[in-house]
Amino acid sequence: MPLDDVMRRIAERVQPTSPRQMRAAPALGATLAQDVVAADPRPAAPLALMDGWAVHAELTADAGPYAPAVLSQLREVAVGEALWGDGDAVAPLEAVTWRGGNGEVHVAMTPGEGVLMPGTDAGVGEVLRQTGHRLRAVDVAAMQALGIAGARVRRPRIRVARAGRGRNDIADAIVDWLAYAIAAGGGEPVATRPGGEVEALLTGGGVDAVAMIGGTGAGACDDTVHALGQTGIVDAHGIALSPGETAAFGIANSRPVLLMPGRLDAAVAVWLLIGQAILAKLRGSTKHLSSRKSALIGKITSTVGLTELVLVRQIGDGVEPIASKYLPLATLAQADGWIVIPAASEGLPPDARVTVCPLP
Repeated sequence: MPLDDVMRRIAERVQPTSPRQMRAAPALGATLAQDVVAADPRPAAPLALMDGWAVHAELTADAGPYAPAVLSQLREVAVGEALWGDGDAVAPLEAVTWRGGNGEVHVAMTPGEGVLMPGTDAGVGEVLRQTGHRLRAVDVAAMQALGIAGARVRRPRIRVARAGRGRNDIADAIVDWLAYAIAAGGGEPVATRPGGEVEALLTGGGVDAVAMIGGTGAGACDDTVHALGQTGIVDAHGIALSPGETAAFGIANSRPVLLMPGRLDAAVAVWLLIGQAILAKLRGSTKHLSSRKSALIGKITSTVGLTELVLVRQIGDGVEPIASKYLPLATLAQADGWIVIPAASEGLPPDARVTVCPLP
């Protein structure tokens, strides 16, 4: 099945997960299901922007080095301290000297000088971050500083499992990488121990989707696709994608299921080109994956009818292809990103402009 047809089925069948309320810090990386809005003006009262003396600016209007304003009531304030009614400006510490119990202010102050005025950080109803965007670390910091305890977000739970029993270093490596990629993509990986019954892994509760490694080929022990057909619907098995031709997509227990080959390079390609799209739909995301434009160094020859993922390495201002079709494991570690050759293309010439995406 052409990859475009698979993506259309994903768009039709996969729906955003139910949102949940989370505290700000644990929600880092999740996708907002509701705008983050400031309920109250912040700060609520004038705050000192520096260490100094709270003063009423009008009383210092004519102050100077040789004619200071003499004030009997001055309160020392620290950065972030509320002024309340003690003044409307903050004079620097060094601008005031004391003589006979009175403070002598040697500079003329203007209202609001050295002061963070009410509502400067956030006004009532001001939107900090919009629905569909992921919460960044700086967003969480701003929320915490503004007293916003949490947000309504989507963080899809995805079961990560592998077929087969016993030790399998490649499959275990895929599981570990996939768990990281899901977390980096704004999901919550739910790992399972090897050896579980495939049907139970596909239909068990507590998750929003399932990603399973292995058992997608034509070997005697390759039964995950059959199990998906028995417990749900197989929408696609055998995808015009290189690497990753034996991948499958379907639905079980009303949840999307992605079955990935037990080869590391193929599993990486399937997740990057299909899995990330499923996760984005589950998150209800409105933002595309990060990417950058670059010039291709050298040429790429591609097979018409196959969508191909090609690993690239940064060379100066451009990128050179280092692996396609089969991606040797060493090249995964050497790559600086990946590009896609569409199914209708025979390849790309030197100096072609390409879209480079990062590897998780």
